[in-house]
Amino acid sequence: MDQQEEFTRKIMDIFMRYGIKSVTMDDLSRELGVSKKTLYQFFNDKEDVVRKVVTEMIDGQKCGIDEMLEQQGMNAINHLLNMSRFIANHLKTVNPAMTYDLQKYYPGVWEEMVDFKRQNIFKYIMDNIRQGIAEGLYRDDINYEIIAKAYVSRLEMYSRGEMQDLEKYSFDEIFNTLFIYHVRGISNSKGLKYLDGLIDGLATS
Repeated sequence: MDQQEEFTRKIMDIFMRYGIKSVTMDDLSRELGVSKKTLYQFFNDKEDVVRKVVTEMIDGQKCGIDEMLEQQGMNAINHLLNMSRFIANHLKTVNPAMTYDLQKYYPGVWEEMVDFKRQNIFKYIMDNIRQGIAEGLYRDDINYEIIAKAYVSRLEMYSRGEMQDLEKYSFDEIFNTLFIYHVRGISNSKGLKYLDGLIDGLATS
């Protein structure tokens, strides 16, 4: 890992804890233990910092999902569970203030994150659906482009804090319920039987 990547990952943690707007370049140099002059050797300005942090986040998500999908011996439902849990755990660690600040003060960078979800995660879901149909777990009589886009839209709503009246539920309960809801909607009888075998494990995970 080179020094810029190391700085970027540390700054990502800072933004996730405190948001973006309230953190200055002076704060970052102090947190990193380097001078502002050194910091500016790696970043042009704060917007450049934000863009590099978001790029690192996107790359991390892509690599993490790709590694999960490369695991052998897993069917489509297990792959979807692991992928969805990875994405959900990432969302859980992000300070809502960071999401708000990105939307309000760095709309161009925010759009890059939205584009990642709309393109890459849409592709992951479509690939998962094709796998599930080939394995005889998912129904083959549904417009799956609509299903995949609805999945992505739900992620966008959650990341923007627009899932209304869910504050009284734990994150894990929301995740498990929405996962089961999604899989039940696309599974055939074989898939439903397999899902039923997972539900007890989901409830205790």
